[in-house]
Amino acid sequence: MPDGSWEIEEFVAAVALAPSTLAVYARDVSSFARWAEADPQEPVRRPDLVDRDRIRRYLASLSASGRAPRTMARTMASLRRYFTWCQRRGLVSVDPTVGVSAPSGAARLPRVLRADELHRLLDESPDTEDPVLTARDTAVLELLYGSGLRVSELCGLDVDQVDLARSVITVWGKGSKQRIVPLSGPARDALVDWLAPTGGRVSFLTDVAGSVPLDADGPAVFHNRRGRRLGPRDVRRLIDRRSPVPTHPHALRHTFATHLLDGGADLRVVQELLGHADLATTQVYTHVSKDRLSRVFRESHPRA
Repeated sequence: MPDGSWEIEEFVAAVALAPSTLAVYARDVSSFARWAEADPQEPVRRPDLVDRDRIRRYLASLSASGRAPRTMARTMASLRRYFTWCQRRGLVSVDPTVGVSAPSGAARLPRVLRADELHRLLDESPDTEDPVLTARDTAVLELLYGSGLRVSELCGLDVDQVDLARSVITVWGKGSKQRIVPLSGPARDALVDWLAPTGGRVSFLTDVAGSVPLDADGPAVFHNRRGRRLGPRDVRRLIDRRSPVPTHPHALRHTFATHLLDGGADLRVVQELLGHADLATTQVYTHVSKDRLSRVFRESHPRA
């Protein structure tokens, strides 16, 4: 473990991001600190002794060890965030990451589900599946695709964040940012079935023991059989039951955004719906659409 003078725990505690992102930051910065403390040229044990040359040598060591360009780019992003925080805190006078670049690697376009895959996922269910489970899973899937939610946003959704009268939901996204997202017609219908006083949610919670009391997770829109809030792994498993091909929950969000852009939606509207802080993050979906347009052109035009 790196020396406490790096203040990595304090850095992680000060950054308001998703726990999974913070874990990546902590791991990347800790790996760099361990390397710096064991640097054969000149070991250092404090961030203020790190200069630009040391950052470059660390990237070179990662490349020599066979790290992928995308991994190196992510590591560089973590170090930039860390040293920016160090500079604000007064631990360093100069940010050593300024002017240092790392290879970004080839961009990977998000996978977009085909129409038949969406139909199978949203409109069909296994013959052995009970109607209550079907109602819950359908509501989950309709929200992921119909509103473009992140799986973490869906799992964190509480009943009081759903406004069926206005057909909107209020979600808390990355960085604890709140946004209001409209519900598609099928998503609203699925939620009505699930949340009705005599609907699937009540039946689901009382199905096993006759009476499963709502515990600390009681406000949650979606529960598992034990009455606990649905988690990302639960969502992945329910998609595996319904999808004809291996499908990550995030693919539904990708498909939502791409279909909006293909239908003529403004890029900034899609940015707002997805809760992206930076428009550049949303622009990847224009590449997806252009890729699909190029493919259609090549397959359809007689002289393409």
